[in-house]
Amino acid sequence: MKAVVQRVSRGSVFVEGEEVGTIGRGVVVLLGVGVGDDLSQACFLADKIANLRIFEDREGKMNLSLLDIRGEALVVSQFTLYGDCRKGRRPSFTEAASPEEAQQLYLKFCDLLRETGVIVETGRFQAMMKVEIINEGPVTLLLEK
Repeated sequence: MKAVVQRVSRGSVFVEGEEVGTIGRGVVVLLGVGVGDDLSQACFLADKIANLRIFEDREGKMNLSLLDIRGEALVVSQFTLYGDCRKGRRPSFTEAASPEEAQQLYLKFCDLLRETGVIVETGRFQAMMKVEIINEGPVTLLLEK
């Protein structure tokens, strides 16, 4: 699994002009599921993201986690994280999990993140989405497991 984690002051996702998910301070997680990924990767990433110390404390140091600030997470499925652009000019997505497998693991990841105490909003799996991200910092991290 791959996750692009962006620290945000606000994030929203729209499908066909309808807002389907919105958060305040927290993180937007663009989540990709690859061939062979399983529950262990989802557990690892959910725990890592909930406890990742990327928010500033009173001294201005990144020392606080999503749980510490009672932040929210907007999780958006992103199979294009598995786009291989090494050859040619069009990405190959052979390393991305099938939609059925990816959706199951994506939903499980969201549940696991909720179980940590984080409020989780989502996009709509396999929909054409417009994502608004107000990146704070900016802070953007790539996590893989």
